[in-house]
Amino acid sequence: MAAVLLVATGCTTDGAAKDTDTGGSGKGSPAMRGITLPSWYRTDYDSPAADRYLRGIRATGARWVTFTPTWYQKRRSDSGMHTTEETASDTSLRDIVRRAHALGLKVMIKPHVDLPGDADRAEIRPRDRAAWFTSYRHFITRYADLAADTGAEQFAVGTELAGVSGDLTDWRDVIKDVRDHYDGPLTYAANYDEYKKIRFWKDLDLIGIDAYWPLSGRPTDDTGRLRRAWAPIRKELAAFAGHQGRRILFTEAGYVSQRGSTTAPYSWTVSRHTAPAEQAAAYRALLDSFTGRRWWAGVCWWMWDDWPDSGETPVRLAYTPHGKPAEEVLREKWGGGQGAS
Repeated sequence: MAAVLLVATGCTTDGAAKDTDTGGSGKGSPAMRGITLPSWYRTDYDSPAADRYLRGIRATGARWVTFTPTWYQKRRSDSGMHTTEETASDTSLRDIVRRAHALGLKVMIKPHVDLPGDADRAEIRPRDRAAWFTSYRHFITRYADLAADTGAEQFAVGTELAGVSGDLTDWRDVIKDVRDHYDGPLTYAANYDEYKKIRFWKDLDLIGIDAYWPLSGRPTDDTGRLRRAWAPIRKELAAFAGHQGRRILFTEAGYVSQRGSTTAPYSWTVSRHTAPAEQAAAYRALLDSFTGRRWWAGVCWWMWDDWPDSGETPVRLAYTPHGKPAEEVLREKWGGGQGAS
């Protein structure tokens, strides 16, 4: 199986999309080593903690950071989305991109549309789809302009919108509009159970997958067992990359430090019992399984620390690897400094 793959800044290679370990990411730029720093409030990216968080991300050996400005809609059936007090201000987003660049980090901007509370954005099914896409194009091109103005190195045109991602013509119009505003490489962040249904991958530069595959039927910190669980998934992804002629970027991947996180990586609340060893084993298994595959464009982990006073999940149970064995795995694999920052 051979396919000529497109070159995308920061996450590129050329040659065949083979399921082989080349010892690197090919002749293009190295695979993304990234961590997401999300925002939950208008002024989060203005926080005094911002510089500390960015330095902590860089100290793991990460070379990319993803920011997630988020708009909201009240109901699944709404025909548009809007800003709220939980939407990062444009000024704060511009500032944190500047700070990241000053530290030598590359930036992906990955706008989200969310529903209230724990509702899943994949359930968005607007009653007036034409009106929804008009609103969405206004939303996404606003951030495409911001990405262009700030020199962000990569941009996501959408995230986990399974309820509308089948609308091929509308998404091609969205992508065309974004390309009129932003010249960098584009992806879409499909959920792990959504990516095969996307029909517009060839309109983009990278296949993006939020890689929350369950890896075990019971809690485990056995790295070998987790690597074996990845093997058939990896084979499937290698074939998909070759068929599409695009590399695959894990736009998100992550595990809470809770017992059973490998059984449901997408869940914030698997249990109330801490399991930092299970989280670390999951980090190691993913990196062991994919690093060096020519068709794999890297990973952006979900997520670094919550902002002060904003976290609903206690840090000891949360997705953050900071100060946990998972951070040491990143430092080992990515060449960061020794010892948790």
